[in-house]
Amino acid sequence: MIKTVVIDDIFGVSQLITEQRYRNDLNRYRSLHIYRGMPDADFKIVTSLQRICKEKRDFLEPVILATFTKYAAMEDPSIETSVWRQMILGQHHGLPTRLLDWSFSPLAGLHFAVSENNLDEMDKHDCVVWRIDVDELHGMLPEKYQNIMRKEKTTVFSLKMLQEACSGPEEYDRDMQGQAMLIVEPPSIEQRIINQYSFFSIIPLNMGDVRKFLDRRTEKTVKYIIKKELRWQVRDLLDQLNISERIVYPGLDGLSQWLARHYYVKD
Repeated sequence: MIKTVVIDDIFGVSQLITEQRYRNDLNRYRSLHIYRGMPDADFKIVTSLQRICKEKRDFLEPVILATFTKYAAMEDPSIETSVWRQMILGQHHGLPTRLLDWSFSPLAGLHFAVSENNLDEMDKHDCVVWRIDVDELHGMLPEKYQNIMRKEKTTVFSLKMLQEACSGPEEYDRDMQGQAMLIVEPPSIEQRIINQYSFFSIIPLNMGDVRKFLDRRTEKTVKYIIKKELRWQVRDLLDQLNISERIVYPGLDGLSQWLARHYYVKD
């Protein structure tokens, strides 16, 4: 069941960003939570493939990936060897895929929650940070996936582990049966992935509604709703903590986005 937490003051934000728990096995404070920030609390959790291709996504996914690979191979010839690498690179550049973006950093999640393309909308609606637990989700995986995790002594999948587990999306969908999903840490193909501390959840095409899956199958999922009156204060706090567009989008694009917001004049 999804737990909903409403944050209406700045002290509530501290709960979100200090969720590490003590682990006896490591003698350290570590978290297995990952976060996804969204600028509107009413937004649904859907992949870009689902949003754009709708009920034809089963048919269109391999077509999109094959076409992308044909034209993108000049930039990265290695993508021809792995459909998962095609998907990750494509997601990074805006291609419709079955992947959902997450971050290991709650601050990165907050950044995307309190950011808007139209800054006039900042105080018009609440925003949201979703939190899921990797350990809980991977406990639902089929045995062959869990065997690979045990062999590698890790709780998060790499691209190499994913390729060992299944040949491609079709086998993955058969394995998951819409009742589980895998979290993968992408290779550091660009600085943006490193700075955002990126992870991806791979959504089976037969899962349908991701929110319903989380509500039905998980106990540690949290939906943090940040009230609209607090958004500018959290946004300014993140700037002081050096979490801004110039960090999450390194380069001139991120710098320009940061400056545009920094000098935005509120009514």
